[in-house]
Amino acid sequence: MGKTGLVYHPAYLEHDMGAGHPESPNRLRAIMQRLEESGTAARLVRIEPRPAEDEWITQVHTPGYVVAIKRAAPAIGRISLDPDTSMSPGSLTAAYLAAGGALAAVDAIMEGQVNHVFCAVRPPGHHAEAGRAMGFCLLNNVAIAARYIQKKYGLTRVLIVDWDVHHGNGTQHSFEDDPSVLFFSTHQYPHYPGTGRGTERGKGAGEGLTINVPMEAGEGDDEYRAVFQKVLVAAADDFKPEFVIISAGFDAHKDDPLASMGLTEAGYAELTEIMAGVAKRHANGRILSSLEGGYNLTALAASVEAHVKALLNA
Repeated sequence: MGKTGLVYHPAYLEHDMGAGHPESPNRLRAIMQRLEESGTAARLVRIEPRPAEDEWITQVHTPGYVVAIKRAAPAIGRISLDPDTSMSPGSLTAAYLAAGGALAAVDAIMEGQVNHVFCAVRPPGHHAEAGRAMGFCLLNNVAIAARYIQKKYGLTRVLIVDWDVHHGNGTQHSFEDDPSVLFFSTHQYPHYPGTGRGTERGKGAGEGLTINVPMEAGEGDDEYRAVFQKVLVAAADDFKPEFVIISAGFDAHKDDPLASMGLTEAGYAELTEIMAGVAKRHANGRILSSLEGGYNLTALAASVEAHVKALLNA
């Protein structure tokens, strides 16, 4: 079994999009409470995040966007960036620490301190486009980490698996013409943000290295397991990734209020085990998992614990 790390920082709680918003600080409170009370947290190597440097953020986001969100960050109150996404006084720091948490996780893995890391971060990232915030996301944490892996450590093939119930449009757009990144996504379809058709397969040199598997409402553990075993594993074994990243949304859970899928905690553990097998075969076990969605607090905390325990046992 390899060592598993945990990225967390209390500053993540200071990003607040308002009373009643589903992407609330209580999501991380629930996760951390569950990990602490079960004793799982004591088995994890704590990794301290740092604010991401602009030189890495701008590998994915435009310099103009970085300037814009810095200017938009309010000193008091709240400012809306899109109908679903806003910034409070603590949001910019949280976003930089969320992206930087992923970078710190990469460093810990590449330096051999741990084999895999779960990043309990917010705001999430996979909807953030090169030049705009959307869908609760400010900076695309996993996309920034993927470029960091390649440019700092010289690895050439990165696999990103997004099992959030919503399609990771921002991540797809970051790499759709890039043959060095295999992007695989399962998501409820049709559902926000409306992208992720099976016909979206990448562009140019990256054609065929974007794999979207739209899922129908109500599908659960059996259907997801079959897709991962039959579609993902074959594609990953052909691609031979040197590093595996998971956009770990837990909103495909049967109890999630923002979707209509049927995954359970046991299902998330199984998907994690499949990913661990891919990582062991090709990537020296290296897995970076970063929190995306999940909005039923009980289901989210239980699913994260199942996911982290599966990593611990990998």
